[in-house]
Amino acid sequence: MRSDLVRPIAVTAPRIPHRRLAGMYFAYFAFIGGFASYFSLYLQSLGQSAWQIGVLLSLMQLMRLAAPYVWASLADRRGWRARLLQATLGAALLAYAGLFATTSFAGLFVALTAFAFFSSATMPLVESMTFAGLRDRVERYGGIRLWGSVGFILAVLGMGSVLDRVAIANLLWMLVIPLAASLVLALGLRDAPARTRQSPEAVWPGAVRPEVVALLAANVCMNVAHGPLYAFYSIYLAAAGYSSGAIGVLWSLGVAAEIVIFLTAPRWMTRFAAPDILAASLAIAVARFALIGWGIDSPWLLAIAQLMHAATFGACHVASLALINQWFTGARQVRGQALYLSLVFGAGGFVGALASGAAWDAIGPQWTFTAASGVAGLGLVLLLRRARLLRRVSRSTVDAAKPL
Repeated sequence: MRSDLVRPIAVTAPRIPHRRLAGMYFAYFAFIGGFASYFSLYLQSLGQSAWQIGVLLSLMQLMRLAAPYVWASLADRRGWRARLLQATLGAALLAYAGLFATTSFAGLFVALTAFAFFSSATMPLVESMTFAGLRDRVERYGGIRLWGSVGFILAVLGMGSVLDRVAIANLLWMLVIPLAASLVLALGLRDAPARTRQSPEAVWPGAVRPEVVALLAANVCMNVAHGPLYAFYSIYLAAAGYSSGAIGVLWSLGVAAEIVIFLTAPRWMTRFAAPDILAASLAIAVARFALIGWGIDSPWLLAIAQLMHAATFGACHVASLALINQWFTGARQVRGQALYLSLVFGAGGFVGALASGAAWDAIGPQWTFTAASGVAGLGLVLLLRRARLLRRVSRSTVDAAKPL
């Protein structure tokens, strides 16, 4: 075939569905907010021990170790992002329905394992669709992602207020609503038109580069440190005499601080290098978890500690995602996202939940949070050891984030 007869095909980047993706973040994180804040109290009401609660909640993180990479491989190889999101959310909703049929540890274990397996696909797929639409305007990510924080806050405050008046068993019904809404919104998303088929590029050679290992190791430590917060913070507050409404307010303070971080991301992402943002976040985490452990009798100290969530999650997550999306592009993008989520939130969250479940009764809440503070300190040390390399390779990220 003559080359002059072959017309180049213009590929127009599809417009990112801002509103629908923002709605996805809103609905799914409304579910996460209610689940993270009150599901441990639901498990406690069923008579589950601290160890059993730790094991059950760790399943959500355990499934993130491998399952997201399975879904991401399908997405990268086949281009099935929207369709895969719809299928896995539908299966997750069916698995969640199993929680209504059991109160035993074994039954809860099976239902939560199935739910965690399918729901582990949600964030890698939604995040990759968002970043694919944003392309090099990563600073706009915060404007979409903040709706997840809004959904989290409204769910936590609303459910906390209701649970002060009704039995905790009603939580299961409350959580169905945002989960079903996530599926409805996902059904309106469409996959981008298929381009020329490419052979999938291997992810692992890039994943073992020193700068990538340093980033992932520091983030794993950060999420291990968050383990007692996500698994036992509500139980800790309830035991100290705080009402469900007060617990909701404290959770919401942390997420409100996230919103500020996401809204201001275009400013601070262009002014500070990602490694410096990460180092500051880890240093703040050291103080935060010690403050939670020993400041339980002071609502003001707890409020200050919750505001630190702006750094320990918000800034840390945005800066890390900016680097991950710089290092893993094209046909590796979803798998790069999945690798980050699997190791950081999967391995880190699993170890954090399991270890805090074992430590809670053995050494007590105060020392469990103190240990979390120490793990955050370890993450800071690991990051600083590669600080010079990370600053060098992250300069192009800062340049890419500058407005055109």
